[in-house]
Amino acid sequence: MTGPEEVRSAPDLPFIHRYQEGSGSGPKTTFLLLHGTGGDERDLFPLAQRLIPGANLLGVRGKVLEDGMARYFRRLTEGVFDERDLIGRAAELAAFVPAAALVHHFDADRVFALGYSNGANMAAALLLLHPHLLQGGILFRTMMPLTAPVPVDLTGTAVLLSQGERDPFVTRQRAEELARALETCGATVTVKWQQSGHGLTEADLSDASNWLADIRQDRTGA
Repeated sequence: MTGPEEVRSAPDLPFIHRYQEGSGSGPKTTFLLLHGTGGDERDLFPLAQRLIPGANLLGVRGKVLEDGMARYFRRLTEGVFDERDLIGRAAELAAFVPAAALVHHFDADRVFALGYSNGANMAAALLLLHPHLLQGGILFRTMMPLTAPVPVDLTGTAVLLSQGERDPFVTRQRAEELARALETCGATVTVKWQQSGHGLTEADLSDASNWLADIRQDRTGA
């Protein structure tokens, strides 16, 4: 495994990001790591290395600043998103992923998202707006990011939503709305409810690890 490489913005790769090649030989999945508000491209590396040892990791820093904190798209107020900005930012990130695949030599057809909070909402938007970009994702503390998404084909896409029962920022209604939208598009969706708030717990990690093991078994037939 090579050491993580942090890359600044460049004309062909317009996001500050950090890439780490996975260990072992043969085809490897790349996990697109999307941080929460105030995080950066490094935030989810420890979590990803614990959940998915051996995978390629691509952490990307959001470009929008809110009171000096990095985000992936603007919001008008708590829980109310600037959807025009979201759609444009999602398109930019969707174009970045295959470009990064060429530079870092990973398979653009084997990309999963791992996102938390604002990053999980961006991952949800990528699934609904750019359905061929991701094979699926693990979305912690997420909600429906769009008011009227156009139906797309997500057949074969697997998504885990891990939510907090006492989350002050994400209501059950908004989380279940996202689950229904993804299922309507053909995705296989698993929703786990944790006895927690917005922060992550050991139960989140355990459920995510078990979910990953299950989908790997389903796809390999092992």
